[in-house]
Amino acid sequence: MTSRRTFLGALFLSSSLLMAACSGGGSDESGPATLTFQSLSDQPAAIEATNKIVDAWNQQHPEARVQVVPAGWDGVYDKLITQFNAGTAPDIIHYEAAGVVPFAKDGYLADLSPYLSEQKRADIPKGVLDSVTADGKVIGYPTELQSYVVFANKGLLQRAGVEIPTGPTMTWDQLREIAKATTKDGAYGLGWGLSSPTAAFVALAPGFGGQYFHGSGDGTTIEVGQGEMALPELVNQMAFQDRSILPVTLTQSGSKALAPFYAGQVAMTVQGSYQAANIAKDAPKDLDWTVLPPLAGPAGPAQAANPQTLSVNVDSKHVEKSAEFIEFFTNTENLAALNEADALIPPTTSAREALAQKLGAQNGWNAILATGQHLTSAPYLFVDKYAQWKDTVATPAYQRFLAQQTDAGALAKELSDGWNSIAHK
Repeated sequence: MTSRRTFLGALFLSSSLLMAACSGGGSDESGPATLTFQSLSDQPAAIEATNKIVDAWNQQHPEARVQVVPAGWDGVYDKLITQFNAGTAPDIIHYEAAGVVPFAKDGYLADLSPYLSEQKRADIPKGVLDSVTADGKVIGYPTELQSYVVFANKGLLQRAGVEIPTGPTMTWDQLREIAKATTKDGAYGLGWGLSSPTAAFVALAPGFGGQYFHGSGDGTTIEVGQGEMALPELVNQMAFQDRSILPVTLTQSGSKALAPFYAGQVAMTVQGSYQAANIAKDAPKDLDWTVLPPLAGPAGPAQAANPQTLSVNVDSKHVEKSAEFIEFFTNTENLAALNEADALIPPTTSAREALAQKLGAQNGWNAILATGQHLTSAPYLFVDKYAQWKDTVATPAYQRFLAQQTDAGALAKELSDGWNSIAHK
């Protein structure tokens, strides 16, 4: 595969030459330096936490001051393509594992393996570290993680005579039984915003032994078997056999599906773990809610991880100092503060334990943080055309299935044939 770096290099040569004073070289220069850090944090508390970390670094390192360049998540992939090819990319790049892998393969990112301390390496669970490792190179440090969890209205569960699970995990069969038991008196057991279902189905597939993709690059193949189909079929059964899922939520976003949870129309809702902050802020004061234990399938409570990341521009003049800043940014104290602000899960064991000790069961943090130890690398992170398959094949196919316009066999065939069509173009 011809890299974007080679293909567009000539087109942007003049721009790169003009920017030579600002970037390029790949090695550190002596004297004071300014490191540009393009941050995508967009929540006020997370912005404040990020700025505090940067201020602390700058106080301790006058020889290499970090300058935050605020940016949003919208359109960041295309923006980075333009920045890299024009020679204007920042020294330190905030993104996510699924987004940075293509840039790493095209040679835009520095290999951070030589800078990753042994202490930090041991502190990051293998599955999470694997998610930021491409071709044996560490292409970014993980900073924040999301999982899928079940938020529950304790009052509705108790009124239905349901014993609230308290163990280390909860099976999907338990979820189904609780949903059936709490579907009564005009309320439904579960609300799940699945208007864009691919992310959830792929992320939760490892708990059923599902992987979807095997290999990487041009050799990637897809498998849509029992492990991959188990969760879509379970949702279908709960929605149309048990009738325990509020139908409208299947066509809503996760955020929109919170409204019936707040109104007492559903006893439980599956959401990204970060919604804990929104529920704590927006839910009615009399809503007694909790987070149920991590969901476990036949293969355990595994979920695929797609962490937010910090990477270094390979053409930065200050690669080593940039990597040193990232080591500082991801220390235990900083990761705990940042993830608390963003209501996300720290990628290191020490930061997760520190946050658990500080917050306990408050707003379901104990159950949310427990999911962090079960996160594993996602095969799709290393699939070049995954985003295209997700948007043009998987999402519309899942939507048709959830609308009962196709059956399970047709869904599996659509997912497989769609990938093969894209992969062989």
